Amino acid sequence: MLDGLDAMGFSKPTPIQEQAVPVILDKKDLIACAQTGTGKTAAYVLPILNNIVASEKRHLNTVIIAPTRELAQQIDQQIEGFSYFLGVSSISIYGGGDGATWDQQKRAMEGGVDIIIATPGRLLAQIAMGTIKFDHVEHLVLDEADRMLDMGFYEDILRIIKELPAKRQTLFFSATMPPKIRALANRILKDPVEINIAMSKPAEGILQQAYMVHNEQKEKLIDYLLKDKQFNSVLIFASTKENVKKLDRNLQRLGLKVKAIHSDLEQNERESVLREFKNKQLTILIGTDVLSRGIDVEGIDLVINFDVPPDPEDYIHRIGRTARAATTGTAITFINEMDQRKFFRIESLIGKEVPKMPLAPELGAGPAYNPEARTHSSNGSGGKGKGRNSGKQGAFKGKRRPDQRPRS
Repeated sequence: MLDGLDAMGFSKPTPIQEQAVPVILDKKDLIACAQTGTGKTAAYVLPILNNIVASEKRHLNTVIIAPTRELAQQIDQQIEGFSYFLGVSSISIYGGGDGATWDQQKRAMEGGVDIIIATPGRLLAQIAMGTIKFDHVEHLVLDEADRMLDMGFYEDILRIIKELPAKRQTLFFSATMPPKIRALANRILKDPVEINIAMSKPAEGILQQAYMVHNEQKEKLIDYLLKDKQFNSVLIFASTKENVKKLDRNLQRLGLKVKAIHSDLEQNERESVLREFKNKQLTILIGTDVLSRGIDVEGIDLVINFDVPPDPEDYIHRIGRTARAATTGTAITFINEMDQRKFFRIESLIGKEVPKMPLAPELGAGPAYNPEARTHSSNGSGGKGKGRNSGKQGAFKGKRRPDQRPRS
């Protein structure tokens, strides 16, 4: 185990690892609130691997449920690294592949495997085929539980849990803890220990900027920002799959080296795009918020929020893809008239105002930043209008009573 940690460059635990590992080693149920990028995968994988290698008999020991195939693959890759010197076997099970992928997954499970990492739908399909025996499962991990519930997997998760032994250790990880998540946790956990790692602020190495734009200016602004700039790796987030596909087509027409990743692609196509991006063969990758929690790529120079994320915490997940491991990076958000209050909530969460940058004259006039106004004016400065909070640095400090909250 220590050889594997050394080979992967691990030297000291993160806060979630420091608190969770002893709890899991004590075989207690756990509910942990920790965002992506805090090291939560290692927090549960390491003690589980320790348990597996200490077992006298080998069997299917652990089921890990993840919301997306990308996250399932990422977890599987980390397990392979940690267990390189241990001889522990794992397999990721997810939809979207061809018949050969299905057969490979089926044969692997029939031959015996220590750890399964699966998306809910595909795991239920394998259960229906009778290829998995859960008789000796000791650990159930729900990773990014909030995302799974947002994607409509509540009933699927309950159906899977019914197939598992009642005597097991259940580990519940979620980036946020809304009431529906707590209700599920109360239903499936037994006297759990609770760990809450506070939502961290964006890394200090991230240069955050924003532009006030009309929708028709957004693609021109991307072209302007990337033209003659030395960005080697750019991640663009759009709010919907339709926006991702449209943006992909339009940016390709501008001659940019770009590809998109979305659910309409075949699994091998998605993996190929991600591989090109990780290997720096592809400069620009476009995706939705699912990508913000399912991608772990070093060296991303620039993150562009083509649309303001609906949830302020998703903003932190998105821009956290850059400036990883004490590096630096830039995060730029495009704000149209309708998204101003959303962005105001983001600024409230991170505790500071993000600078509103002026638009280049050739891009035309953008709306003023006035999140509390019902109407918005336009001017040529890209954010220095007549309304309150109109692009002045620190403008929202002291501009409203402490008890006056932004409208939702």
